[in-house]
Amino acid sequence: MLNMTEETEVVDETIRIRIENLNAFFGKTQALININLNIPKNKVLAIIGPSGCGKSTFLRCLNRMHEEVGGKIKGKILLDNQNIMERDPVELRKMVGMIFQKPNPFPTMSIFDNVTAGLRLNGFRNKKKLQEIVEVNLTKAALWDEVKDILNQPGINLSGGQQQRLCIARTLAVNPEVILMDEPCSALDPISTAKIEELISGLKKNFTIVIVTHNMQQAARVSNYTAFFYMGELVEYDKTANIFTRPKMKQTEDYVTGRFG
Repeated sequence: MLNMTEETEVVDETIRIRIENLNAFFGKTQALININLNIPKNKVLAIIGPSGCGKSTFLRCLNRMHEEVGGKIKGKILLDNQNIMERDPVELRKMVGMIFQKPNPFPTMSIFDNVTAGLRLNGFRNKKKLQEIVEVNLTKAALWDEVKDILNQPGINLSGGQQQRLCIARTLAVNPEVILMDEPCSALDPISTAKIEELISGLKKNFTIVIVTHNMQQAARVSNYTAFFYMGELVEYDKTANIFTRPKMKQTEDYVTGRFG
């Protein structure tokens, strides 16, 4: 079903993740059907499509979180040419971090402890270094100036947009290589959404980002590549400008122009 083009092959980019004949199942239900695509390094890939098309399932397969709800896959997902199914899932999730739809700071922890939670879990205890890491990653998440004087207050006290940026800082603190975002702005107001989008644009200089979004304008603004999913299949994958201005598949055109979805 996928319409492959020269642009789709991303021949001029360094490939970070290769997906080969990916099929995902939950019991007898097949959620993804023969997905093939390459995700380039230090770019943003937007995953779009109507509800129930497999977007979030695809995202969760990339760091094996589908297994947490009983999912199974066939096919290959290669991160830097190594099959992720051969990696320890805990180690994999350090490399491939996840930002969820609803901000989820640890409710009993301070802002400081939220950022350092992953490091502490892995036995990191150098207090001076932890302080440096907190400042560096809250700065990367465009939150430092807003919270530098209240680091000991609970992270849950922050606004929704601030909480989401705190979760991004927490993810960045463990030095991932890939960041997965599952509709990270869907629960946020327009001002907070704009800050997250600006943050994504800055982060792609150092990270590969895959974002699931229902917001067509957001996909057009933040991504370099876009993949359109429908009923578990990858319909079209191309540079974002092509998807939104000259799609090859009528289904893609109908979706991005609002004729269905």
